[in-house]
Amino acid sequence: MASSQIIPTRMELGRQKKRLATATRGHKLLKDKRDELMRQFLELVRENKALREKVEEKLARANGNFVLARAASSDAVLNTALMAPKQQIYLEMSLRNVMSVEVPQFEKKTRTENQGDIYSYGYAFTPPQLDDAVQSLEEVLPDLLRLAEVEKTCRLMASEIEKTRRRVNALEHVMIPDAQGKIKYITMKLDENERSTQVRLMKIQDMMVAENIAKAQKKEA
Repeated sequence: MASSQIIPTRMELGRQKKRLATATRGHKLLKDKRDELMRQFLELVRENKALREKVEEKLARANGNFVLARAASSDAVLNTALMAPKQQIYLEMSLRNVMSVEVPQFEKKTRTENQGDIYSYGYAFTPPQLDDAVQSLEEVLPDLLRLAEVEKTCRLMASEIEKTRRRVNALEHVMIPDAQGKIKYITMKLDENERSTQVRLMKIQDMMVAENIAKAQKKEA
């Protein structure tokens, strides 16, 4: 209990009041941070759901186009056409700060700017369905990268929300009540000491008055 942990002095009272003020201010800031993180997290969850549905739909369409291309041509022709790609894709990652959380950003870079380089084959001996399939995969890539960003950001923000929630609970249910209890205990003890001191002073004053009266009576006698 507070009585066994602290010495009830005015210096300790001032220290505990500063501790309480700091904990209260920190609690408000962390609570605001938690609420803002939750707001952004829910927005990202909604975006993640929409992106996943969009990506799955585009991938299904691309797979369907590859099935059609395979039906329209032999495996040997398709393998030969896709064996040596002309275009190369590089992925660059950077970090941005969102409410003290470092989240990733992905950017796609290509070896050349020519959009036609995604087709690594001539058009004479390949079915048009193969062009559609390659084009479908090229179109889904930006959404895939954004989906990866959003899912990673959601995981990082969920972890930060949990950490912030624990800190808020620790301040709200442990540190603030503890400081309040110590302030109450010290204040009570200081008041008791002040009353005891006043009683002693009054007794001493009464004794001095009685002594002076006794001396005066002796002189008169």
